[in-house]
Amino acid sequence: MHVHHGARRPGAPRVTLLTEGTYPHSHGGVSVWCDQLVTGMPDIDFDVIAVTGTGREPLAWELPAHVSSVLSVPMWGPAPAGRPPGGRSGRRLAEAYERFLTALLDPAAEGGFAPALHALARAAADGHLSPFLRSDTVIAVLTSVWRRPGIAVREAGPTLHDALTATALLEHALRPLSAPAPVEGVAHAVSGGVAVLPGLAALERHGVPLLLTEHGVYLRERYLGYRTAPYRWPVKAVILGFFRLLAEESYRRAALITPGNRYNRLWEEEGGADPAAIRTVYNGVDPVAFPHAGPEPDALTLSWAGRVDPIKDLETLIRSFALVRDRIPDVRLRLFGGTPRGGEGYRERCEALAAELGLAGTVTFEGRVDDIKDAYAAGNVVMLSSISEGFPFTLIEAMSCGRATVSTDVGGVREAVGDTGLVVPPRDPSAMATAALTLLGDPVRRRSMGEAARLRVIEQFTLRQTIDSFRAIYHELAAGKRQSPVRVVLPAPAVSGSGSLAG
Repeated sequence: MHVHHGARRPGAPRVTLLTEGTYPHSHGGVSVWCDQLVTGMPDIDFDVIAVTGTGREPLAWELPAHVSSVLSVPMWGPAPAGRPPGGRSGRRLAEAYERFLTALLDPAAEGGFAPALHALARAAADGHLSPFLRSDTVIAVLTSVWRRPGIAVREAGPTLHDALTATALLEHALRPLSAPAPVEGVAHAVSGGVAVLPGLAALERHGVPLLLTEHGVYLRERYLGYRTAPYRWPVKAVILGFFRLLAEESYRRAALITPGNRYNRLWEEEGGADPAAIRTVYNGVDPVAFPHAGPEPDALTLSWAGRVDPIKDLETLIRSFALVRDRIPDVRLRLFGGTPRGGEGYRERCEALAAELGLAGTVTFEGRVDDIKDAYAAGNVVMLSSISEGFPFTLIEAMSCGRATVSTDVGGVREAVGDTGLVVPPRDPSAMATAALTLLGDPVRRRSMGEAARLRVIEQFTLRQTIDSFRAIYHELAAGKRQSPVRVVLPAPAVSGSGSLAG
């Protein structure tokens, strides 16, 4: 779906936002960040290439006039029309695909990933890639690579079903290559992974500089997700190999990488990014839009805000709440946030856990709230239980509202909180419960921490600082003051695709 919106303005800098599953088709932290960036820079012309689910998702945000167009690239909708190439073109594409697969599965061949990927991108631009990846040829190519001596997954005995599954997953993952690549300005990928694909194509074909912002560590989250995915190891080896090499290629080719915290920076350097090409830019909020939340609720309450998703680990939060309730019988846990499509099963699992622990009625799933400030005001203490985060909006919003917080020590959480909240290990209900009990039992301390948290946001994490930083970066890249780094093929890091990065 291609939505034309505002008219282009001669002379205005042009930025193409590259998104996946977020702005402008859904709500959530990264979508909020994109909306803040766009609405805060009326002097910049924006386009959006949005990787979506089916392509039928409605716009969730009101777009300002300086957003010229939105192109939706569905990963899971109907397959793109077309026919695979024949003759010499077909043979060349099959050879490129073989090099691509070999790079995913053979550490000695990883240098062939980037050239093969760009060959696939050219085929996608001609409308040939998706039909090719749905042909019998690609199954034969994959099974041939799997059977080679020295390929580790050969020992797992890959099956025809594995080949069909891996090929289907790759076909969907590579669909963003079919999007028209930006031809001017700056391509700004607001996450790693498949959203970057049109930006890499734009850099290769038109020299458009690539700016990469990672809020969470995309590669780490893929490892976390695939750890429990219902696929055999041969399938995981292909898909995780793709995500790892795509991350490394993105880090090497980006003109500038702007992680939201120092934790992300370490991953990016490990993945091959030039430290000189990394500039940390923290997320920010408007302290006027998130004023002090006012008096605490009369009944002791823990509140949480976010999307209902396994990565938010609500199960640990619910288990910790059961321990808190053993000590404070009248305490409540209020959970604010929507359930994304496909996440209904996870919410049902969390509701069943609450019932099993005897918490029905004291744990409430309240859905999306019209004003997120109400979610923070609803709690004496605001909780964050995620197993992966970047620099979480819900945390700095709650801090701006003057609430004390208990958060898991993931991503940039400790950088955000400093000494104005309590930080506990992830997946540890006992530690989380102890921290919550500490603050619930000490109103003077939690109010003092809430006041310090708001002051910390005002001093370090304002929206104006974020917008001014990115405006300067856009002008810098558009003017060619930073050159895209030369591609350097580095040896594979000392980790494997077995999920060892997900620790």
